[in-house]
Amino acid sequence: MSLINRIIQSFEVTHEPNLTITEQLVANDDLLPVEPGKRTWRTYNYIAFWTADTFNINMWMIVSSMIQLGMSWWQAWICVWLGYGIVAPFLVLNARPGAIFHVMFPIVNRTSFGMFGSLWCVFNRAAMACIWYGVQASIGGSCVLVMLRAMWPSINDLPNSMPASSGTDTRNYLCFFLFWLISLPIIWFPVHKVRHFFLVTPILMPIASITFLIWCIIKAHGIGPIVHQPSTLHGSKLAWAMVVSSMSCISNEVTLVTNAPDFASRARTPSAALYSQLFAIPLSAAFVSLIGILVSSSSQAIYGTAIWSPIELLGNFLNDNPSKATRFGVWFISASFMLAQVTTNICANSVSAGCDLTALCPRFINIRRGGYIAAIVGLAMCPWNLLKNSNEFTSYLSAYSVFLSSIAGVMVTEYYIVRKGHYNVKDLYNTAKGSWYWYTYGINFRAYTAYISGILINVVGFAGATGRTVPLAATRIYELSFFTGFGVSAIVYWVLNRAFPVIGAADTFKEIDVSGYERTARSLRDVEKVDIDTKDGGSDHFARDR
Repeated sequence: MSLINRIIQSFEVTHEPNLTITEQLVANDDLLPVEPGKRTWRTYNYIAFWTADTFNINMWMIVSSMIQLGMSWWQAWICVWLGYGIVAPFLVLNARPGAIFHVMFPIVNRTSFGMFGSLWCVFNRAAMACIWYGVQASIGGSCVLVMLRAMWPSINDLPNSMPASSGTDTRNYLCFFLFWLISLPIIWFPVHKVRHFFLVTPILMPIASITFLIWCIIKAHGIGPIVHQPSTLHGSKLAWAMVVSSMSCISNEVTLVTNAPDFASRARTPSAALYSQLFAIPLSAAFVSLIGILVSSSSQAIYGTAIWSPIELLGNFLNDNPSKATRFGVWFISASFMLAQVTTNICANSVSAGCDLTALCPRFINIRRGGYIAAIVGLAMCPWNLLKNSNEFTSYLSAYSVFLSSIAGVMVTEYYIVRKGHYNVKDLYNTAKGSWYWYTYGINFRAYTAYISGILINVVGFAGATGRTVPLAATRIYELSFFTGFGVSAIVYWVLNRAFPVIGAADTFKEIDVSGYERTARSLRDVEKVDIDTKDGGSDHFARDR
């Protein structure tokens, strides 16, 4: 039996000694409030973070579906401004508890859903992060393929040894696997240090993107026809097309709205995570999508049809015996996109999955291990099969945004309206009956009632999105799913808390930790420092004091 215990203990992560089984279910070192020495993210780190996150292939192509609906380029671009401009304040609102009390999303979620009730929400976010990790890695593999083609054109003729049932071939799987391997070392770095990696993409990608744009304009002898293409939609059809397109931009960010406290918890000051994110999100999204519009417009003049994927367009440049200069240019731009995909995967998926999986199994998982688990899941799920049917995948993502927006609605209402900024940080790790966040056996049924209500209002509309006939009103409600899910869950949660008040409900807004956790932790660190100094100094130490 002792051998089995030693084996189990060898897999455990670092934690305080002599913890009970229940205590090991709610805390480890990564789940505790971030120590002052690890609160290293400044304003420019958040600007770099969002610039790095938006410089990816999905953002580059985001307006393609809007223009295909019949909008002009500037109408589509307005939708990008609207979508990301609207979602940024929601993200900042939900990030605030993390920036003030330096706790991550799984811990912030306990304040509203309960000590154990939060696990379902955390699982939802973790599943989404793992799936997106694989999808982004699959897209990154296409960048690696173009890089290799630029260096060794013979890679195109690599014999296939994989069966048709695999959904891929040897060449594409090799490139996917290389991208997957390249990402692994970055996962090793802790969150407070990985910020340095995010500084590379905001420098490299604007250079690569503008170079790509100039190159395309020169080849096309102009910007191309898309920028002169008028809208084919008018009146209410145009209005709803713009609403739907703006909502698709919001849905792209709803996962990061939900787990916004993860990175905000590393903020050096609360203001560092406020205005930087509020303005960086819409500005960077608008810049990247505008470059994508202009490059794709130029591609239509070159090839007769618009090519929205930058990687596909770069691949076309390598056809018909390209010069060495062309091959180098393609390699540099595709390598930049590859690095941008790595950055996006780390900041949006790996770290998020690491934080969430840590909360699900804190005894054996920390953020680093969680990041590697997400990478393994992303490899095992064969993500290229998801991308084969983009319509089904888009419907799946839209459905998940409903789940997450309802979670965010409850969390924001809890912080700003119910307890009005009052926190009990010690009780975030306390499973005793009567603690603030114990509720009913660790579950807050007010939160779950509100959460389910936010989902139910969109159920009929979601059925319509899958091809079933539903009333037009239900379709419109579903097209506004972020607002309907967020709004309904927020209102129901507020009403239930008025009817059944919780411990710690406040009348005035004040961001304060009533437990004094930070002061206690600081005092303990001071005591430990004195003990160390005493041991080092011995009698001489006391002689100096006297």
